[in-house]
Amino acid sequence: MNTNDAFGRYQSYVDADPASVKEARRRGSVFKSAFEGLDGVDEVFISGSLARKTHRKPINDVDVVIVYNREAHPEWGKPGASAEEALSYTGTKVNELLGATNGTHECLVRLARPGNHAVKCFIDAPEDPDEFTVDAMPAFRTDTGLLIPEKTSTDWVPANPEYLIDQVAARTEDWSKYPGTVRMLKTWGKDQRGIEIKSLVMEVLAVQFLRYDGTMQPTAAKEFFVRAANYIEEGYEVTDPAGICGPIQNSLDYDTLAQCLRDAATTAGKAWSKQALGDHAGAIRLWGEVFGDGFPSAPQVPGKPGIVPPVVPDAPRPVKDTPQG
Repeated sequence: MNTNDAFGRYQSYVDADPASVKEARRRGSVFKSAFEGLDGVDEVFISGSLARKTHRKPINDVDVVIVYNREAHPEWGKPGASAEEALSYTGTKVNELLGATNGTHECLVRLARPGNHAVKCFIDAPEDPDEFTVDAMPAFRTDTGLLIPEKTSTDWVPANPEYLIDQVAARTEDWSKYPGTVRMLKTWGKDQRGIEIKSLVMEVLAVQFLRYDGTMQPTAAKEFFVRAANYIEEGYEVTDPAGICGPIQNSLDYDTLAQCLRDAATTAGKAWSKQALGDHAGAIRLWGEVFGDGFPSAPQVPGKPGIVPPVVPDAPRPVKDTPQG
């Protein structure tokens, strides 16, 4: 096993189970088909990491955007009670169309609870360890994206989730391993101790700093950590890539994030150097320090712990990204 093989095995570790991906997409499609048939709805689309294929395991939610027609709901979109009204209306329609007892489209949702921007729809039993929700968000289409309700401010605010979807799609077209590598980076962020890093923070950093020119994953990961560490150390925040919503995580401890990224960059640089010299066992051990217990261990040759048979470093075996539906 060389370093690229190890990354291939780690890819399988971070990827969600194909069955759960399939079910998540099915649930999103059920919401889409249910609401597309309603009068006053212009379009419905799946958003979030599932749409971008950058979801890490486990899948916690599926985001569905319901774009209503302004003429059908002229009272919405204005400051005041209309934000909460749009969320309540959407929740009512979820129950009518998809309620677990009497849904007219499919009996699926056991509880629909309006939140700040979306209606959180609970489907699985509360004790189900694999439980995940569908978040149905009402919206209007604008020239620059969407206008969505915000219950806490009693107002409607701009958003453009399609911008990130398009950015990731373009990178994936150039490099098929791009979304899988983003899943690795998201898993790295989740596993950092002493800091909470939202998955979206890691994904936006990846859009800025992860190469997508067909390079090998170890090189792309090493350069990502170096570039992201430099960026955060220089005092920059991670903001909405569409330039609309500002900082993604206001509570983020940037000093700790910078240190985590720098530590990873330093170790990743050592791993990359080991690989360049043909010491794949040493490289794999160091990448294990970066990514944690999920990263595979280097195989051992009897009588020579930590040593692997020599391989040709300039001709690594290609690693195929794990399909995610």
